[in-house]
Amino acid sequence: MNDQETVDNMEAVWRSFEGLCSNFEDREWGTPTDCPGWSVQDQLSHLVGSECRLLGRPLPEHVPEDTGHVKNDSGQRNEVLVDFRRSRYGSQVLEEFQEVTEERLAILRAMTESDFDEETDTPIGRAPVRELLAIRIFDAWVHEQDVRRAVGQPGHMDGAVARHAMDRMVMAMPYVVGRKVQPEDGTGVVINVSGLAGRVFAVAMEGKRASLLPSLPVPPTVSLSMDLETFACLACGRWEPRTVLDTERISIQGDRALGESIVENLNFMI
Repeated sequence: MNDQETVDNMEAVWRSFEGLCSNFEDREWGTPTDCPGWSVQDQLSHLVGSECRLLGRPLPEHVPEDTGHVKNDSGQRNEVLVDFRRSRYGSQVLEEFQEVTEERLAILRAMTESDFDEETDTPIGRAPVRELLAIRIFDAWVHEQDVRRAVGQPGHMDGAVARHAMDRMVMAMPYVVGRKVQPEDGTGVVINVSGLAGRVFAVAMEGKRASLLPSLPVPPTVSLSMDLETFACLACGRWEPRTVLDTERISIQGDRALGESIVENLNFMI
């Protein structure tokens, strides 16, 4: 994708999220989601707060009272922006979301290639602005899916944004296998993610490092099969791995113990 096609994806996920929330009533805004401590409204508040921060707007002077669900400094910063908006109606947060994203889109549409080349702070360290935008697209899609599961309105599991999200999760799998699981050299792992935006890919260990393979190993040490929802919920830490393993949502062929270890360590989100 070129930079403006990436901006297209940012706009697409924002508009999808906006359309999802446009007819919510009070009971839906307060629905708990898979993010501990966060309601549907909190999910949207998180996106609003993140984009306000990127616009350079001042942070609210606010101290959340309940932070028992917060795990790290990044979560604490997010919680300030979320809790600050809990006194508002969901419809008011949606209006702010529409206003903030329109302003952000105007800025992104006016940016040049050199603007996208500039380095900035991202959740994974210093990187070009285009990488930050790629992360923001993925983050927005993940939180949109949190809301969709909470209110029982599945969708946006196909198309350019969903494929982008799949790309981001696949990129993290060498870290999962090589750094978190650390199987022996020669191990080949195949993960089959079904769905329109899913794919089949492989990770192999060599020299105590894991990397994505251009083709599938025959035979692999272990093969995992699941749908995109399951893969995303495990990779983003939304579902408890052991609970999922006790269902029929995942099929493991080959080294069962290794397969279960990969599932248990699939979460790469901070």
